[in-house]
Amino acid sequence: MATEVPPKYADPLYQTAHDEAFSKPLFAKIEAVLPPGVSSEDFDRALEQLVEALGKDAIFSGDGLKDYVDPYEIPESGHERSVPSAAVCPSSVSELQAVLKVVNEYKIPVWTFSRGKNLGYGGPAPGVPGCIALDLHRMNKILEVNDKFDYAVVEPGVTFGDLYEYCAKNKLKVWPSTASLGWGSVIGNTLDRGLGFVPTGVHHENIAGMEVVLANGDVVRTGQFAMSNSPSAHITKLTFGPTIDGLFLQSNLGIVTKMGINLTPQPQAYMACSFDVPEFEHIETIVDVFGGLRRNGTLPYMVYVFYIAEWATMFGKHSEWWKGEGPIPDWRLKEMQTDLDTGIWTVKFGLYGPTQVIKAQFEEVKQVVSKECPAGRLRQTLFTGEDGGLLDALAVPTAYGSVRVGIPSMWNIPMVNYYNSREDSVGAHGAYSPIVPLDGKTVLEWARTAKAISAEQGFDFLCDFFMQERYAIFVTMLVFDKTSQEQRTGVHKVFHKLFEEGSKRGFAKYRAHINHMDLNAELFDFNNHAYRRFVETLKNSLDPNGILSPGKMGIWPERLKYLKKS
Repeated sequence: MATEVPPKYADPLYQTAHDEAFSKPLFAKIEAVLPPGVSSEDFDRALEQLVEALGKDAIFSGDGLKDYVDPYEIPESGHERSVPSAAVCPSSVSELQAVLKVVNEYKIPVWTFSRGKNLGYGGPAPGVPGCIALDLHRMNKILEVNDKFDYAVVEPGVTFGDLYEYCAKNKLKVWPSTASLGWGSVIGNTLDRGLGFVPTGVHHENIAGMEVVLANGDVVRTGQFAMSNSPSAHITKLTFGPTIDGLFLQSNLGIVTKMGINLTPQPQAYMACSFDVPEFEHIETIVDVFGGLRRNGTLPYMVYVFYIAEWATMFGKHSEWWKGEGPIPDWRLKEMQTDLDTGIWTVKFGLYGPTQVIKAQFEEVKQVVSKECPAGRLRQTLFTGEDGGLLDALAVPTAYGSVRVGIPSMWNIPMVNYYNSREDSVGAHGAYSPIVPLDGKTVLEWARTAKAISAEQGFDFLCDFFMQERYAIFVTMLVFDKTSQEQRTGVHKVFHKLFEEGSKRGFAKYRAHINHMDLNAELFDFNNHAYRRFVETLKNSLDPNGILSPGKMGIWPERLKYLKKS
């Protein structure tokens, strides 16, 4: 077995960021741990069989597990440290099936991930200590990109950066969506209901045909992809009979090994738009006005809103913006609006398509906001293709384009270092990210509540939210210096207070840290948790040995329910 970890990325930008994230753990030593209920003799035999099936360079143990822990763990959380017993990296479906055969024989649970970059939610760390980390990053083929029907078919190890580079190199007329950071897996982010910024940025809504390996090694495909010869395999999610794609989102019912996903057609024009307001209370108007524009189709794509304190993390550390104790006071935030040429709240949205169409869309936006929110400032910059042709994404300056035109970056990495105040400080973050109705009064009241909770522990209110037609994903970023016990404890308190207050209002997180999955799942309580009982019935049928990511999103196999976090 290997104890030296080879590079995870060909791109040095991503590899450097990866090394930075995992090179400064709170605990340098990874204690040896066995899978739950498995003897050391059986575990050793299983590892021998895995080495025989995949080769020693695909199996990791000891110091080779340093990339398989939560780099932002908080020991004060009261949870047992989440470390794997080993890690395995299959390169193909056949190798994955070989892994599943062995772990089923010995009833060893595995924790599956694509790239493990769900940082802030546990990253690659297993929800149950002792699971084998099942790392799919070596399954990294781009199988097809079709720029007539605007879709791609990828494996789990394909990053947003990989897909963009492939499309750019081959001069394909598509703009792939990308999440905030380009190092993540397209499939991994999509399955966790992650978001991008172009028209196809609600990734899970743009799935078209998946291949899934079940716990017993059987392979199933969804939609038209379930036909062996369908020309419509990745141009629709329509199927015959029940649609099962959703069973594999945020799921431990199977392992997705291929996915078709829609891409944005390269447009003739793109308009970068922003709208900012000077007062905290104006968030109510923003939500009601832009929510209406989303619902009536004037703004057909996601609208992004951020608070000034979060935006400031991109340009300086907390100590550079404020020399005093505690969070930045409101009077200083007012000054920072001038410093950053932005509002207390700023709305960002893009318009894509034929030039005359997006000009008309913007005129409608202009008329509405000038009437409904005259205190705000609306700005736009239009970019068009040469001679009426299609627009090259690289022709859009980074300040206006980047992720908004499908170009991956690592643009918001500086945020994580916001509270670093010493040479040996190490930045980290978590998040509380509930689904909130797009009602102005509701969002304003929640923003005030979350700001006050953050301030109680001395933290700035760092938040943004993603507006769909009827709801927002409201993300309160919990940034901290992980070398500071005071900040680790403070962030823990902030999260649980936010969770408590959000739960009172009927809010639930749209995704959760491995330590909070059971906590969030408890909120779905109708009819004695009928939803959970239904999914666990499927779990026990499809995975009777309970080997696939036990406890993920609060779904437990009967055999391992005793491990459930209280």
